Amino acid sequence: MTDPALIWSYLAQGPLLWLTATLVAYVIGDALFRAAGRQSWANPVLIAVILLALLLGATGTDYATYFEGAQFVHFMLGPATVCLALPLYDNLPRVRRAAWPMLAGLVVGSGVAITSALLIARAFGISGPVLASLAPKSTTAPVAIGIAERIGGQPTLTAALVLLTGIFGAIVVTPLLNALRVRDWRARGFAVGVAAHGIGTARAFQVNETAGAFSGIGMGLNAVLTAIIAPIVVGWLG
Repeated sequence: MTDPALIWSYLAQGPLLWLTATLVAYVIGDALFRAAGRQSWANPVLIAVILLALLLGATGTDYATYFEGAQFVHFMLGPATVCLALPLYDNLPRVRRAAWPMLAGLVVGSGVAITSALLIARAFGISGPVLASLAPKSTTAPVAIGIAERIGGQPTLTAALVLLTGIFGAIVVTPLLNALRVRDWRARGFAVGVAAHGIGTARAFQVNETAGAFSGIGMGLNAVLTAIIAPIVVGWLG
């Protein structure tokens, strides 16, 4: 086969192509992130998403075909989420000392993330499955997709919203918390974990190890709380 179109058609049928494309896109994104001095606006996930979107658009590949090849990355989100129990265990004495402030922040942060998104959507006339898809946007993807399926949302739309929430949170968190003069790394990390799940947690680890650990704790606890309160809030507003 010497025809490039035929070669591409042959390669596109195999799952390895899209897994490789995903990993290469992230490597490029990470390299650009490092070249930019680890500035939050050069988020490697955002860069990887843009590169993959351009590739899928240029080749006319639909999402289902891409996901069939890259689903191994999606599968690994589950074990990665479970591993977030490690920073909770390592920082258990510090968590105990700050248990009540963390609990208050978790309840308020999770509640505001859900209700604000749903109320704004309702104000624009959004209802039904699209409205339900918004509710778990601030929790990690495996949990968010499960919640969306349970409350009648669209899992694919929820996954996209989770990604956008995480990217936006990772970009704005450092300048925003600096502007608010939040100096406690525990508070900074916990806030971004509750609001921006895994992508925000990755950013927190890049800034400070303590912030990253508490971000992982916030992410894990928010996943549990969101699974409990999202169906209640959606039922109330739906």
